Amino acid sequence: MARSLKKGPYIDEHLIAQFKDIKQGDSTVIKTWSRRATITPEMVGFTFGVHNGKDFVPVRVVEEMVGHKLGEFSATTKFVRHGGKIQKEAEQKSKAGLVPAPAAKK
Repeated sequence: MARSLKKGPYIDEHLIAQFKDIKQGDSTVIKTWSRRATITPEMVGFTFGVHNGKDFVPVRVVEEMVGHKLGEFSATTKFVRHGGKIQKEAEQKSKAGLVPAPAAKK
């Protein structure tokens, strides 16, 4: 459910104070645990280190991200591939070049 428009976007005050002191486009990573903060136009050009529970994932903010949350760009789970023994054999064959490339349709 979206936040009410009359309330406006949620941004942590300490997060605003951190990037106000830095020039836009600087390579400094601003570490934050605030995954719930909404990205505003003032944040464009900065790099935020968003905590995912274990590490700080660097997120470079661009114009297309405005309106989203910082946490959307820092995954908290690691994908472990599907399959077992059969999947491993198929991957080994494809690495060795034994599987032919699919033919182009006419």
